[in-house]
Amino acid sequence: ITMNNVSVITMFFLSGFNETISHRFVLFFLSLLCYCIICLVNVSLIVIIILDTNLHEPMYILLCVFCMNALYGTAGFFPRFLWDLLSDVHLISYYGCLIQAQVVYSFACGELSILALMAYDRYVAICQPLKYHSIMSKQRVIRFACFSWFTTFCIMVVNNFLTSRLKLCSPYISRLFCVNWSIVQLACFPAQTTINAIVANITISIYFLHGVFIVWSYMYIIQTCVKSIENRAKFMQTCVPHLVSLFTFVVTILLDIINMRLGSKELPRTLQNFAAIEFLVIPPIMNPLMYGFKLNKIRKRVYSVVISKTK
Repeated sequence: ITMNNVSVITMFFLSGFNETISHRFVLFFLSLLCYCIICLVNVSLIVIIILDTNLHEPMYILLCVFCMNALYGTAGFFPRFLWDLLSDVHLISYYGCLIQAQVVYSFACGELSILALMAYDRYVAICQPLKYHSIMSKQRVIRFACFSWFTTFCIMVVNNFLTSRLKLCSPYISRLFCVNWSIVQLACFPAQTTINAIVANITISIYFLHGVFIVWSYMYIIQTCVKSIENRAKFMQTCVPHLVSLFTFVVTILLDIINMRLGSKELPRTLQNFAAIEFLVIPPIMNPLMYGFKLNKIRKRVYSVVISKTK
């Protein structure tokens, strides 16, 4: 279909898969194994927290939301990715592509929002312990989590809506999955993408401020912990997993952003593909395992379940 000499794109070709053809069965097996582990560890942690009333505390509620977000984000990537690995033609519909971009982006930004809530929770617990239960009640934490995730989802809807109004001149996306900026780069008229760039930069600024807030919170927490042995133990027990999660997430996201915005075509395609999917693979596996081993209450609960099953 043509309109003003511009084709209306109804399908996209994911050309990032061109490098995977020779190893696709090995990649399929490894990816399926990876996705099964992600589902197992995240679902296990969610079920343990929901079923054990001793874990119905703000920190564990936020951890439960964290795991739910990981399942949401990976569900937007892995099933489609596994299907494409076994397909000879790597096509995705226009609207399917927009939906995938929506899920992947809202997962990534939602992750940062939840990490910010976790940082605030630890700040109140360690720096203002007497006010903790009045500030961080269960109902309030659930409302905070729902509001932050819904806000993130709406921000991504705006970004995707602006992308959907662009006239595109190519159906080829040089990635393994759809993201907003890759679609924007296919626009026929660069002048049309100005508003997309402005909104994208506002979005990046909002989530950069989330990062600043997290750093600010932990600076206060560290200052408080230096003065008290008890607080130092609490910091090592509950804050270190958050900081490791934050570091892992920021590094994997930055690699993808640098690859997408400044990506050199001289880099091997395999390396570009790996940089692109890291944030959908490493944090969803590592976070529940780390929290499961590091947080005493969860570790004890896991041990008790395992021991009862083996008897």
